[in-house]
Amino acid sequence: MTENKVSKTHPDLQDALKKIPAINYNKMNLWLIRLGIALIPGPKAPAEVSIENIFIAGKDEKSKIRLRIYHLKGNQTNTPVLLWIHGGGYIIGKPEMEDTICIQFVRELGISIVSVDYRLAPKHAFPAGLEDCYSALIWIKQNSESFGFDTTRIAIGGTSAGGGLAASLAQLAHDRKEVTPVFQLLTYPMLDDRTALHRDIDDSNSPAWSQKSNRFGWESYLGEHYGADENLAYSVPARREDLTGLPPAWIGVGTLDVFYEEDMMYAQRLKEAGIECDLNVVEGAFHGFDVIDQHLSIVQEFRKSQIDALKKYLIG
Repeated sequence: MTENKVSKTHPDLQDALKKIPAINYNKMNLWLIRLGIALIPGPKAPAEVSIENIFIAGKDEKSKIRLRIYHLKGNQTNTPVLLWIHGGGYIIGKPEMEDTICIQFVRELGISIVSVDYRLAPKHAFPAGLEDCYSALIWIKQNSESFGFDTTRIAIGGTSAGGGLAASLAQLAHDRKEVTPVFQLLTYPMLDDRTALHRDIDDSNSPAWSQKSNRFGWESYLGEHYGADENLAYSVPARREDLTGLPPAWIGVGTLDVFYEEDMMYAQRLKEAGIECDLNVVEGAFHGFDVIDQHLSIVQEFRKSQIDALKKYLIG
């Protein structure tokens, strides 16, 4: 990576950028990357936070969905709850990858979090992952009394593909009218398959998720519908024409992120539809910048923006 390319990056992130290996996800290396992720242990939970894993039935009653539940220890009643969806381009990932952010939200906000271990593409293409997330949303409502959840204060959120799934889930929940999320927290969300069709996007400052990886992710998730003129409902959140009636949103993205343009456009469309949308644009930040070093001021400011949004829209 040349110094000129690094210089585009925020000063606080330049050293970290040099250390990130450039990976292009494909059919040949997907199994190896998944194996590496499976072997990564999660951080130890602080004494005041309880983490438990449970399994629920999927929509087809055959599949089992693992939910990872975070909450403060002690008797919890009428607690706001955030349904969290991990990132990974629709093809990799597990809830433990994002233990750190979930633990921080629980500690600082006193909320509960339900993180979904949804099925991954390409073996489980759309709508498998989205329906798993919807099953988790219904589970939260149906089990609110047992876990102390406040069903009037349910938010949904996630990072990258998890943010894309959260955006799709907001649309699906709006239309099915069984659960009404009050907020969507979309962290550099993966929203539009048409971005992967572009050949003029400079991804040299986004080694964690390149355009090649983006194409592979969408191809795996959508199959023959990838890049088609018309797409399946809820498969690509940015393709939905009518955004009215969706819950308020927070969208955060860096200017060097492959998803920068699509995220900016979605935020604008939400506002034009009358939806309150807080937009946090981080100059010189690449995709996944906030997981590199939690002590960096640029990361702490980004996290504070997320926490402030959750306080505003979820806790009230």
